[in-house]
Amino acid sequence: MEVAENTALVVVDVQRGFDDASFWGPRNNPAAEANIAALMDAWQETGRPVVLVRHTSVRPGSVLAEDHPGHAFKEFVGDRREAAALLVTKTVNSSFHGTPDLARWLDAQGIGAIVVVGIQTNMCVETTARVGGNLGYEVLVPLDATHTFDLEGPDGLSLTADALTTATAVNLHGGGFARVTTTARLLAAVGGRIPA
Repeated sequence: MEVAENTALVVVDVQRGFDDASFWGPRNNPAAEANIAALMDAWQETGRPVVLVRHTSVRPGSVLAEDHPGHAFKEFVGDRREAAALLVTKTVNSSFHGTPDLARWLDAQGIGAIVVVGIQTNMCVETTARVGGNLGYEVLVPLDATHTFDLEGPDGLSLTADALTTATAVNLHGGGFARVTTTARLLAAVGGRIPA
């Protein structure tokens, strides 16, 4: 696998509010944060651009509302925030529908490829990857650098977080929106350290 020197790492919604199990329910992939941190470190060490995306919910009572402590980045992201090339704020699922305009920034930097990591796998990560693919970017998604939560649908239907992650992998890779990969493969490609 080759990763261009200007491939942007897009870190989506790694915010404290997602630690509230009473709000979200059961989650999967407890290694997600360590993998995201390892990718952020590798991108910074190799001079590749990092984009941070933060969700500002407009729903009353949301743990991601701007006036809620959960709106803040998780500590490991906050500690690495200084090195980020761009901070995007959004109120919807796609990082390409926020402020400032992510596509305009990527194009201005001559960036044609992105790696999308973060929370939630089947929501903002998948939507960002789909829109990025539609806009013509090469999109890579290391699923083990994402996580999500069990989810209920209509008429008593529900899926576990792991089942949703599998569906995202099939949707993105099988649908041609993105190439699904792993943190270890990306770190090997850029010369980063694989987390223990």
